[in-house]
Amino acid sequence: MVDLLNSFGVDWRLLIIQAVNFGVLLVALTYFLYKPVLTILDKRQKSIEQGVKDAAEAKTNLAEADKKADNIVGKATSRADEIIVTAKDAAQQKGKGIVEEATLRGERIEQDAKAKAVEAAKRALDGSNEQIARTAILAAERLLKKQLK
Repeated sequence: MVDLLNSFGVDWRLLIIQAVNFGVLLVALTYFLYKPVLTILDKRQKSIEQGVKDAAEAKTNLAEADKKADNIVGKATSRADEIIVTAKDAAQQKGKGIVEEATLRGERIEQDAKAKAVEAAKRALDGSNEQIARTAILAAERLLKKQLK
């Protein structure tokens, strides 16, 4: 076998040394490069899986939050509608009260005006009766003066 290797120009001692060097290089690369790279890849894979889980959980939480927000908005809208209806009813009641009060004040003012008109007519009538009486007395007095002269 040695003759066969020598005939091809291969030195068996160099072949063994190169095999040992290759083995040492293989062990060194495995220890210093391959295992750390595998560890980094495993960590990265785990962090990616955790990120995917977190994203799925965030999506679920977002959907729940959207449902809650829609529910809250719906409740707020219905409450606002109730408040609007209540406010309209209160405004109508207040308006009715104001109209009734204005009507009563108008009737009172009308009654007062009628009473004042009746009183003014009575005073005018009394005043005119007095004036008529004075005029009648003056006329009678003049007549008497004329007849006496």
